Amino acid sequence: MSKRKSSSVSDNPNKRVRPAAAAAAAEEEEEDVEDEDVDQEDPLQNGQVQGAGEVVSDAGIVESITLKNFMCHSLLGPFTFGSNVNFVVGNNGSGKSAVLTALIVALGGNAHATNRGLSLKGFVKEGESSADVSITLRNKGRDAYKPEVYGPAIIVDLRITREGLRTYKLRSKSGQLVSTKKEELLSILDNFNIQVNNPVSVLTQEMSKYFLHSKGEGDKYKFFMKATQLEQMREDFVYIKTTKHVTEDKVQQHSECLKDLKRKYVEKEDRYKNMASLDEMHTKLEDLQKQMAWALVIEMEKELEPMKEKLQSDRHSTEKYDEKVDEWKNKVEEAESKSRQIQEHLEEITQQVQELQPKCAELKAEAQRRNTLLKSSEVTVHRFKANLRDLEKDKVQLSSRINDLKLSISQTSGAESQARTERMKQIQAELENKDHQIATLSQQIDQYQHVCNRAKEEQGKIGKEQEVLKRSIDANSRNLQTMESSRSNRLRRFGEHMPALLNAIQEAHGRGQLKHKPRGPLGYLISLKDPELALSVEVCLKGQLQAFTCDNHEDEKVLQGLMSRMFPSGRRPAIITSNFLSRVHDTRSRAVNHPEYPSVLQALEIEDPVVANCLIDQRGIESILLIKNRTDARRVMQARNPPQHCNQAFSKDGDQIFNNRSYAAEQTRANYLSGDVEEEIRHLQREIENQEAQKSRFQQQMKKLDDDIKQNEGLLRRTQVEQRTIKATATKLQLELTDLQNMEEPQSEDLNPLEEDLQEIVTKISSKRAEYDEARAQMAEFKASYEEAEQVYKQHKEQINTVAEEADPVKEELSKADQDVMKCRHHKKHYDEKRSAHLRNIQTLEANQESKEQELQTSVAKATEICPERVEVRRTARSLDSEINRLKVKITTQQEQQGDREEVVRQYHEALENYKNMAQQMKYLNSFIKSLDSVMNQRLQVYAELRRFLSARCKYYFDSMLAQRGYTGSMAFDHKNETLSISVQPGQGNKADLSDMRSLSGGERSFSTVCFVLSLWAITEAPFRCLDEFDVYMDMVNRRISMDMMLKVAAGQRYRQFIFLTPQSMSSLPVSKIINILRLKDPDRGNNTQRSQDEEQ
Repeated sequence: MSKRKSSSVSDNPNKRVRPAAAAAAAEEEEEDVEDEDVDQEDPLQNGQVQGAGEVVSDAGIVESITLKNFMCHSLLGPFTFGSNVNFVVGNNGSGKSAVLTALIVALGGNAHATNRGLSLKGFVKEGESSADVSITLRNKGRDAYKPEVYGPAIIVDLRITREGLRTYKLRSKSGQLVSTKKEELLSILDNFNIQVNNPVSVLTQEMSKYFLHSKGEGDKYKFFMKATQLEQMREDFVYIKTTKHVTEDKVQQHSECLKDLKRKYVEKEDRYKNMASLDEMHTKLEDLQKQMAWALVIEMEKELEPMKEKLQSDRHSTEKYDEKVDEWKNKVEEAESKSRQIQEHLEEITQQVQELQPKCAELKAEAQRRNTLLKSSEVTVHRFKANLRDLEKDKVQLSSRINDLKLSISQTSGAESQARTERMKQIQAELENKDHQIATLSQQIDQYQHVCNRAKEEQGKIGKEQEVLKRSIDANSRNLQTMESSRSNRLRRFGEHMPALLNAIQEAHGRGQLKHKPRGPLGYLISLKDPELALSVEVCLKGQLQAFTCDNHEDEKVLQGLMSRMFPSGRRPAIITSNFLSRVHDTRSRAVNHPEYPSVLQALEIEDPVVANCLIDQRGIESILLIKNRTDARRVMQARNPPQHCNQAFSKDGDQIFNNRSYAAEQTRANYLSGDVEEEIRHLQREIENQEAQKSRFQQQMKKLDDDIKQNEGLLRRTQVEQRTIKATATKLQLELTDLQNMEEPQSEDLNPLEEDLQEIVTKISSKRAEYDEARAQMAEFKASYEEAEQVYKQHKEQINTVAEEADPVKEELSKADQDVMKCRHHKKHYDEKRSAHLRNIQTLEANQESKEQELQTSVAKATEICPERVEVRRTARSLDSEINRLKVKITTQQEQQGDREEVVRQYHEALENYKNMAQQMKYLNSFIKSLDSVMNQRLQVYAELRRFLSARCKYYFDSMLAQRGYTGSMAFDHKNETLSISVQPGQGNKADLSDMRSLSGGERSFSTVCFVLSLWAITEAPFRCLDEFDVYMDMVNRRISMDMMLKVAAGQRYRQFIFLTPQSMSSLPVSKIINILRLKDPDRGNNTQRSQDEEQ
């Protein structure tokens, strides 16, 4: 038993657990039960139910029952039941089944449900006139029914007469009569959720036998449905559906009847209206004719009113067009100002580069001068070094002579003095050698470091050149691929996806998605008269060669959609929107006309006027000259009197020349307009080959530099290690020499001159060494000065390159700014044209309004002749004309025949009343059917979900109950065929060996049935449960296990009452406060009266 469940019951014992809460609690119980051994001692005896007597059961449980003259018993009771577990024990005929039958009948059950008779009169004892049953139900807690009326208990008194009549008396705890109506009893039962006809709440002996011996899966399914009240819900749904069909049939019948009533009503209404007098009809006819005259005037005024409003609105809109024109005019000025600013910025960059060039030359000369000084200083250092070597040699020779003299002197001074002198000579020689080695190694270290630095600088330069070369190779490879694909289709020069895009445009135009077919790419639709001008024209038009032009913004949106599919990534061609014209613009007033050099417009062959107009509007090709020679172009454009209407020119090399400046072209060959594709391909292939060869040379140089750097760095490291080792050795030798010199030695007067000469040489060596060190220091300064000058020169050169690179995005920005200028000019022109069209439309509206006002004056004059007074009319002239014609026909018909007026009026009112009543009834019925459909759909969904949920819970609890005995089993619900298949395997078996319950023994089948009943208990809710002779077919083992299981369930559900009827002695039950045993004495067949009642707790 779950401790969590026990604590929850003790915390709030008066709270009734609903099915969902009960399911959660049962799941916790089953999880604990599965881990326990079946043969453990009774949980009621190990302290798990201590304190159960303190638990107060919920409302609705049976406190007592009394039977009088019921069935074959004169008097049974009163029996007092406990709050939780009750055993009614007695032999057959002692009255157990009578108590259960009385409980069913007294709480509203029918005789058939008891399986003890066919009618109520069969429950009256033979020879008696009536039978009485009294039941006391607890009425406490929050679910109490009218506690202020009944108090803490409700007494239900039932009397059954010999004729089979049943009467109820509902009393309070004090015995006061409250009600005698069965409806009040049903309300009490509903409030307490008491279901005596539910086999899970009350399982009689006959129902238990039927269920145990039932072999049909359909019967088990019916039992499940009835236990969970799903059967009652389904029957209610069927009844509602039947009622709905009946209502729909009635609505269909009434619908036909309603049509007849409406037809009669209309006929009577027409006849009733026709009863008006002829004078009234004539008067009405005259009024209608007057209204007709003024209605025509009013309609004409209404037609004139929107014309006035439209004219006023258009006049007001003129200001908006003016604002738009001014707006785009300002944008044109802003774009031109921005273009000028960018142009000035570009000129500043160019000027800055030009200003930096002289300084760069100066820095380079200064670096070369300092390098010369460095070389001169290196020569001086080498000269001083040679002098030092000569002096060192003299010193060695003089030292040798002195040593020879000292040797002769030392022959008399002893062996020790001679050895010291020899050692000092040896140390001095070694020190001189070490100093020479250290100086040589220092020079080598400087050389290795210098070589490594030079190699790394060279690597940096080559790396930058490699990156530039790689970008150039990639661009040439892409151009080569485009050129090769354009052999069969020139259109591919403008992009790999361009043919597919043109096909998509053609298909969209064929489907009518485009009003006018867009033109493009523009470069594909033009050709050159002189192929030598291909590069200049291409540089002039730039991105417009790949652009498209559309007639309107709707076509532009369609084209953008097509481009988004064809160009999922990368740059898309530009789209220029401008009205398509059938002829080329007249540019004679603004075009350049030079006797020697053509304009771009003159140099091109353009068959489509739309393409020519687009290039004229966007680029102004009529005012741009093409001059092959750059010198001639500068002479023409930058002279005092440049050509009229010409703002720029291009040379055949793509150079752009303005009146006061010029720019060199970055592009060297034409990509789109060149005529000889094969020559372009060969040129690109040669260029790529050269670049690949250059790339290979760069790689070889880089590899050689890497090897040199590695080699010199290795030599540098080894030389530094060797220098440190020699310095350490020299330090040790110098210390040893100092110690030897401090010792006194005998001197000779003959050695003094030689020693003075030696001292002089040593002094010179020191002087020369100082000069040598000074020269080396000066050389180091020159070297540092040279490296500094070289670094400044490189930085300045890099600055020039950086400034030059800044010009590229500025040029691109300038190109975009020029395009923005052209775009703004185009929009300004567009709104100028729209404003002109708008003004023409206003003139047309004014003319139409004047004509309409003249017609109105004529119509007013005619209406005044018919009716001098103006009449306000709300109806249309057409409806008035129709009514006038119908009224004339009525007048004619009325004049021909007249009828009884009173009869016609009576029939009209009768038909109207019948029609209204039937229409209202139909409306209510349709609304009812619609609401019923909505409610039924929702409830059927909830019904299916509830059925699935209860089935799953029942399976879970059934498996848990079987597991306590070590059984395995399964439950298979087939809701479609309404069957329930239960399979059980006793003992530890394989699930594959599950067998039907029919193959089990009687005890095993009874135990399985108990498990099934307990699983149904777990998923249903009732205040009490009754079970009659549940263990009749069980052996002792199954009976004990089943009893333990039911006691565990009862101990965990102390808010619910359990009543078990059994012929067994129940002597093996544990002693517990929650168990109440009612022992019935054996029946006395002579008087059939109850002998005694024994209560044990």
